[in-house]
Amino acid sequence: MTNSLALVALVVASYTAMLASATSFNVGDDQGWMTGVDYTAWASGKTFAVGDKLVFNYATKEHTVTEVSKKDYYACSGNNALSNDDGGLTNVTLTAPGTRYFICNVTVHCTIGMKLAVTVAGGDSPSTPPGATPTGAGAGSPVLAMGSVVAAAAAGALIKLALH
Repeated sequence: MTNSLALVALVVASYTAMLASATSFNVGDDQGWMTGVDYTAWASGKTFAVGDKLVFNYATKEHTVTEVSKKDYYACSGNNALSNDDGGLTNVTLTAPGTRYFICNVTVHCTIGMKLAVTVAGGDSPSTPPGATPTGAGAGSPVLAMGSVVAAAAAGALIKLALH
């Protein structure tokens, strides 16, 4: 029982620390999610990790953030969408390693380049690479630091509980 509680505490602390160090990327930086942006160039040189977030900013109902399969990405087809949003602000958390594919499913937007493929590295160490545009709690922010302190305190309390 003691070993089980200690293991749970370690897993909780590790997961919390990973989430606290996640990076939010503003897709397209200051231009946002719109036609005329080279999203392949935007993504190149960036490292995306498990726990990171993609923040799509766009005009409500003028564009969509449609997640699709690789096949549908290359075909610019949203007919078998994995998810679809047109609300103007879409946040996508990268939850697993692998490649994720996003298109705008409005008329010809995808075919003229409004699409993004993001390769997510394993969950070892989320990072903010050069050129990333962090939003919200970022590296060095008081919110991130407090999240780590709280996670460490919670893990310590759980371990003490497990040992008694």
